[in-house]
Amino acid sequence: MLKIRLQRIGRKNDPSFRAVLTDSKNSTKSGKFLEIVGTYNPKEGKTNFSTDRILYWVSKGAKLSDTMHNFLVHEKVITGKKINVLPKKKPTVKRKELKKKV
Repeated sequence: MLKIRLQRIGRKNDPSFRAVLTDSKNSTKSGKFLEIVGTYNPKEGKTNFSTDRILYWVSKGAKLSDTMHNFLVHEKVITGKKINVLPKKKPTVKRKELKKKV
């Protein structure tokens, strides 16, 4: 299955990202992708996505990662609600309670 997601590029402590079309089985750091469909620079807060290519690939069946979905909803390229990508918080468990359960 094809997926549109962010791929980190840039040096250490200087992040920048590329929006790429890749097979979902490829790891994010493998460097294998079919097409570059945009860039994102978090230090400047600039996004540069080629929306026509993204919409083309989505129409062909490519899935968006949750973060890419949120970017496109924010820029009003697609409609819908944003997806919560943060992990769920779990209540802290004291060590004594851990030992009693085991």
